[in-house]
Amino acid sequence: MKFNKWTVALAAVGVVSLASAARADEHLSQVQTALSNTTISGYVDVSAQWNLGNQNGGAVAPYSYSTYGTTTKADGFNLNAVDIALDKPLDQSQWASGYHVEMMFGPDDPANATYSTHNGNVAALRQAYIALRTPVGNGIDWKVGVFDSPLGYESTSSPLDPNYTRSYGYTIEPSELTGVLATYKLNDVITAQAGVANSLSPSLNARDPRESQKAYLGDIALTAPDSWGWVKGATLNMGVATSAGVDSAHGSTSWYAGATLPTPITKLKVGAAFDYLDNHNGQTRAGTVPNNPQDDSAWVGGLYANFQATDKLSLNLRGEYLSNAGDGSAESGIYTASEGAAEEVTATVQYALWANVLSRVELRWDHVEHGKAFDTTAQAVSPAKDNAIMLALNLIYQF
Repeated sequence: MKFNKWTVALAAVGVVSLASAARADEHLSQVQTALSNTTISGYVDVSAQWNLGNQNGGAVAPYSYSTYGTTTKADGFNLNAVDIALDKPLDQSQWASGYHVEMMFGPDDPANATYSTHNGNVAALRQAYIALRTPVGNGIDWKVGVFDSPLGYESTSSPLDPNYTRSYGYTIEPSELTGVLATYKLNDVITAQAGVANSLSPSLNARDPRESQKAYLGDIALTAPDSWGWVKGATLNMGVATSAGVDSAHGSTSWYAGATLPTPITKLKVGAAFDYLDNHNGQTRAGTVPNNPQDDSAWVGGLYANFQATDKLSLNLRGEYLSNAGDGSAESGIYTASEGAAEEVTATVQYALWANVLSRVELRWDHVEHGKAFDTTAQAVSPAKDNAIMLALNLIYQF
C-alpha cells in the first residue's frame, strides 16, 4: 500500500504505525465509496405576513397550525422551516439501494400540529427511509421507514407547492407515514403504489398497540403519453388510506383524486383536487368524542391554475370549497363552527429575482358560510368575523 509522505514521517518517529494507518486508510476509502453518490439539498423558508384587521386574540383563519393561519404567524416576520436532506437515489441496477434522510426545523414540521417540539426534539425527522429495488417484472421500488404519503395535491415541502399557504385539502390528508411503500411502474402510462403503515399519524412510530391494527394505503397514477398531442404529460392520481386508529380512538379513511392538465395555451396549466375524510363511527381523530353519532366527515374540492408568463415570472391561482359535516371540525383541523362550509381564494405572484431564491407575494381570502370563525376569542377588542384576508411575502432559498 502506498502512503503519503506525512504518514511515513509520523511512522518514523513512532507517532503512528503503518499497520494502523493502512486500516484507517481502508476504512476512509469505504466511507468515501459509500458517500460518493450522496447529495445534500434543502431550503430556508421565511415570510412576512399581515392578517388584515386581526387583533391576535383568536383564530385568524380556518386552517390548522401546520399551515400558516394561527396567531403565531399573523402580523409579523416568520421562520417557517429549515429543511436539510441527504440522498443517495436508486441507480439502474436490478438490486439497487439508497436512502433519504430529511430533517425539518421550525413550525411547518407536520408533527408540530400536535407536538410543538416533536416529542421533545428541536428538529423533526420529516422523512428517513431506506430505498430498495427488487427485480420483479419491471422492478419494484421500496421505501422502508418514514416517508411522504402518496395522497395529496400539495406537499409538506413549501418549494414544491404553487402557493405560500397550504390548501384546505392538505389539512385533512395524511402527511408523513411510518411503514413500507412499494412502487411499481407497469408502463409509461400506469404507476401503482401500495403500502402498510403503523397509523396515519405524522408522529414518528405512532401506532395502535394491538398487533393487527395498521394503516393501509394505495395509489394509482396515470400519465398521458406523447402521442396525445397537447395533452401529453397530463396526470391523474387516485388514492385511498385507511386506519383503524390509535389506542381507543376509532380510525379514519382518506380518499383522494387529483389531476394536472396542460392546455392548448402553452404557458397555462390547470389542476383539480378532491379530498374526502371519513371518520369511522363518528370519532374525531383526536379521540375526544368516542361514539359520537354526528357525521364527522369532511370534504374539499379545489381548482388550480398556473400561468408561466416568462422564464422568471409565474402566476398561481387556487380556489377551494370545504364542507365540514356535523361537529367533525376537531378531526380536520379546519375550524369549530358546527355544520361548517367555507371557501378560499388564493392568488400568488412568483418571481425569480435572485439566483436560487423563490420569491412570492400572496393574497388570500377566506369566508365561512355559518357562524363567525375569525377572531372568536377577541370579540371585546374586535368583533368576530366571517371573512379573513391575508397578505404575505415569502422567500425560500434552495440549495
